Amino acid sequence: MAQVSEEREDRVEATGDQPAAASGTSGAAEAGAPATPEFPGTTAASRTPEGAPVTSGSANGATAVPEASENGDAGRLPSAGTAAAETPVVPETPPGTGEADRLSAAGSAGAAVPAPEAKKASKAGRNLPAAIGVGLLLGAAIIVSLLTVRFLFIGIIAIAIAVGTFEFAGVLRRVADTRVAMIPVLVGGQAMIWLAWPFGREGALTAFVLTVLACLLWRLPGGAKGYLRDISASVFAAAYLPLFGAFAAMLVPPSDGVGRVLTFLIGVVASDTGGYIAGVLGGKHPMAPTISPKKTWEGFGGSLVGGVVAGALTLSLLLDGHVWQGVIFGVAIVLTATLGDLVESLIKRDLGVKDMGTLLPGHGGIMDRLDSLLPSAVVSWLLLSAFVPLG
Repeated sequence: MAQVSEEREDRVEATGDQPAAASGTSGAAEAGAPATPEFPGTTAASRTPEGAPVTSGSANGATAVPEASENGDAGRLPSAGTAAAETPVVPETPPGTGEADRLSAAGSAGAAVPAPEAKKASKAGRNLPAAIGVGLLLGAAIIVSLLTVRFLFIGIIAIAIAVGTFEFAGVLRRVADTRVAMIPVLVGGQAMIWLAWPFGREGALTAFVLTVLACLLWRLPGGAKGYLRDISASVFAAAYLPLFGAFAAMLVPPSDGVGRVLTFLIGVVASDTGGYIAGVLGGKHPMAPTISPKKTWEGFGGSLVGGVVAGALTLSLLLDGHVWQGVIFGVAIVLTATLGDLVESLIKRDLGVKDMGTLLPGHGGIMDRLDSLLPSAVVSWLLLSAFVPLG
């Protein structure tokens, strides 16, 4: 045996061959492989060549497939069963990526992508382009009717009052289970508006009284339950919508009716616009926070400026009145328009609704546009009749 061993050693020294490492033996690689010159003390089998992928073997100790090293030497990968020789796979990052970016990519690969920042709500509180477009269309229709056949404006009033009545009655029915006597209120409302044309306030008031009587009779078959509630809502609807609207219709018949209607409408629009702009730009002090939180004293000041300027100009230029009369008219219109806004805001808050309807984009319903016009129509007719003699 000793002789065989010596002969084998002689052959190894002569040829330089090394005995093959046994598969699955952890110390064979170190014993049979020569040390590399770059890394003294390490062997080619224990060193993974730079850039060579690690190939996992089977769990039973099978050796990995050897890869060629950079200098052409045949390196040997450690056994797959040797856990200490395995290295974790780190995902590659694009060249030029900073260290912070590589750490962020490696540490937050499974993190959820942050949601985009929510779009800030418009400070105006509504769809401003749609509101402006609808307002211009309504204003154009009114101006065309006044400048062609002015009595067409009474027809516009009648249509608006009918639609507003439907909206108001529908909200009461859905939210408060209150039944407005629709037929008497609709028919009586049209009678108030059209009778105000030839007969003035006597015709409108007569039609209103007859409408109330018709509502009392119409509701009788429904029984006692909710009778007072339904009658009260019906009488309120008849007074708030068609009766107030009849005063706007009474501005049309005089010979200077176009000037009267324009003075009334321009005053209300100037009040609303001035208050809106001032409130959006600098509104900080709520005027009635429990009724309308967005209405501010700064907005009210803007309404006063707009209404007074509009009243002074329109009453003096369109109706040959005095400037001081226009100032009084403007202040009165601002007060009544603001009162109308607050009253409808309180009604909607009581019913728990944001708008009375959805017919007008950016505005809501017809009722949401009539809130400041209806009470202002009454005051406009009273003041213009006192300041400017009927012609």
